[in-house]
Amino acid sequence: MHEPLTSLYAVIAIQFARGTPETEVWRALHGASALHRFAGKWIVAVDEDIDPENADALFWAMSYRCQPQHDLQVVGHKDPGHGPRGPHDDGETAAVLINATLKGTFAPVALPKREFMEKARAIWERLGLPPLKPESPWHGYDLGYWPADIERQARMAVASEYFTLGAELAGQRRADVAMNAPVDRDRDPDAVPPNQE
Repeated sequence: MHEPLTSLYAVIAIQFARGTPETEVWRALHGASALHRFAGKWIVAVDEDIDPENADALFWAMSYRCQPQHDLQVVGHKDPGHGPRGPHDDGETAAVLINATLKGTFAPVALPKREFMEKARAIWERLGLPPLKPESPWHGYDLGYWPADIERQARMAVASEYFTLGAELAGQRRADVAMNAPVDRDRDPDAVPPNQE
């Protein structure tokens, strides 16, 4: 529950383990809205990689992991609790239920892996630089789509084999496709993973 608000019950975030069935997500959202007539004006479901106490992280999940036409429901007939009553519906309010969980597989978070960020932090602290206050996400992590060939290329980059990797990638250039041409899914349906256009 979002503590900085006057009422703890106005914004509620619920974390779910990755891969929780959508039916269970909606069951929990409806359950939270029914806890008290006044609890939960905004109830947001997020994955475990989202810090529910960080409003920026909640807004990020709502912005990028939610399609309102599919992932939003409004539950009416709620008591506003304390505070002024609105001018409509005899002061009744509603709950907005938002499913801001991942709905598929995606490329990893575009930051260095945790091991590299921890080494960088150790160097930072050893140099006596000002204390760091990392906010989530502070390192990259897997979101389901990371092919073996990309992992091999990442290991090459870490091993400073970027000239070899560059030559390898240059050898894969195609003369029959213009640079930055859009992907033709009819010709090559596996060229781009789902949800990655």
